[in-house]
Amino acid sequence: MSRRQQFFIILILGTISTISPFSIDMYLPGFPAIAKDLRTSIAQVQLSLTAYLVGISVGQLLYGPLLDRFGRKRPLYAGLAVYMLASVGCALSTSIETLILMRLLQALGGCVGMVAAQALVRDLFPVDKIAQVFSLLTLVVAISPMIAPTIGGYATVAYGWHSIFIILAFITALILVGIVYMLPNGRTADASISLRPQAVLSNFYTVLKQPQFLTYAVTGGIAASAPFAYIAGSPDVFMTIYRVSEQEYGWIFALLAVAILAPNQLNHLLLKRFTSEQIVFATLVYQSAVGVFLVLGTWAGWYSLYGLILMLFAFLCGQGLVAPNASALSLAPFTRHAGSAAALMGSFRMGFGALISGAVSILHNNTAIPMVCMMEFCVVSGLLVLLVGQRVIQARNSQTQIDEPLSEVML
Repeated sequence: MSRRQQFFIILILGTISTISPFSIDMYLPGFPAIAKDLRTSIAQVQLSLTAYLVGISVGQLLYGPLLDRFGRKRPLYAGLAVYMLASVGCALSTSIETLILMRLLQALGGCVGMVAAQALVRDLFPVDKIAQVFSLLTLVVAISPMIAPTIGGYATVAYGWHSIFIILAFITALILVGIVYMLPNGRTADASISLRPQAVLSNFYTVLKQPQFLTYAVTGGIAASAPFAYIAGSPDVFMTIYRVSEQEYGWIFALLAVAILAPNQLNHLLLKRFTSEQIVFATLVYQSAVGVFLVLGTWAGWYSLYGLILMLFAFLCGQGLVAPNASALSLAPFTRHAGSAAALMGSFRMGFGALISGAVSILHNNTAIPMVCMMEFCVVSGLLVLLVGQRVIQARNSQTQIDEPLSEVML
C-alpha cells in the first residue's frame, strides 16, 4: 500500500469516526436555545446527550457481529441511512421527549462509523502500526471539536438550532459518497459467523476472556469518559455561569480541543522511545494530579473564566495520549474477532460516557463542581483499573511461561 493510499484511507476512516463527535459537539451551543424553544430546562436537554451516548453504547454491540458477518461496508450503508433520517427527525422535533428519542435513533445509526473505522484499521494495517494509525485517526477526530461547536454556534444564531441537524445529515451524505468510491472493503463477509444470540454472546465472551483487552478497554473507557463530563457540563458552566455567548462558547470549545490535538501528535514521538503501556500509565498519573487542583480550585473559587479554561486545557491534554494507546492495546490480540472487540471497546467507552454525563445532569447545582468532580473521578478510576489489570496480565503471562516448559517435559 502506497503512502498516498494510506493517506486517503486514514482520511476517510477519520471522517467516518467524526460523525458521532460532530453529533455530540455541534449542538452544544444550542442548549439554551433548545431549552427555551422546547420549554424545558438545560438539565433536560443534557439528557438528550445522555440518550445519544446510550445509543452509541448499545448500537456498537449490534454492529460488531454484523461487521464480522457481512463485511464492513453493508452495515455502514445501513447505519448511516438510519442516521440521516433520524437527523431530520431531530430537526423537526417539537418536544424534548421527541428530541431525546430521535437522538437515540441517530446514535444507533451513526455509531456504525466508530466500530467500522476501528475494525478497518485492524484489517488494513499491520499490528505494529496500529497505535500510530489510531493517533492519526484521533488527529482527524480531534479537529471536529475545534470546528463543530463554532459552526453550531453561528448556525444557531443565524438559522436556529434546528439547522444544526440538517447540516449533520448533509455532511454524512458527503461522507457516504467517499465510503462508496474510495474506501477499501477490508475483511470480507464471513458466513461462518453466526448472528444467533448464543453465538454472538460466545464471540463477546471470547474477547472478554482476553485480560489485555479487558484491562485496556475498561481503562480507556473510563478515562475517556472524562471529556463527556466536560461536554455535558460546559454549556451550562460557560453560557449560564460565566455568561459567554453561543459564538464565544464555540471558540472556547475549539481552543480546548487543541488540548487533545497537540499531545496526539506528540504520541508519534513518544512511541519511538516508550511503549503504549508506559504512556497510558504516565498520562493517567498526570491527569489525576491535575484533576486534584482542578477540583480544589473550583470548590475554593480560585478560578476566573480564563483560569478555569487554563486548568481544563491542562487536564484534557492527557486525552490525546490515553485514547489511541489504550485502543491499540485492546485490539492487538485479535484478528478474526476484531469487529466484536472494537464494538465492545467502543461500547464500554460510550456506556461509561453515558453514565458520567447522566451523573453531571443529576448532580446539576448551578456550579462547575459536578463537571470537574466527575472528570477527576474518571481518570482516578481508570488508573486504579489499569494497576489491577496489569497485575492480572503479568500473572497470566507468568503462568503461561511456567506451563509451556512443563508441557515440553511431558512430551
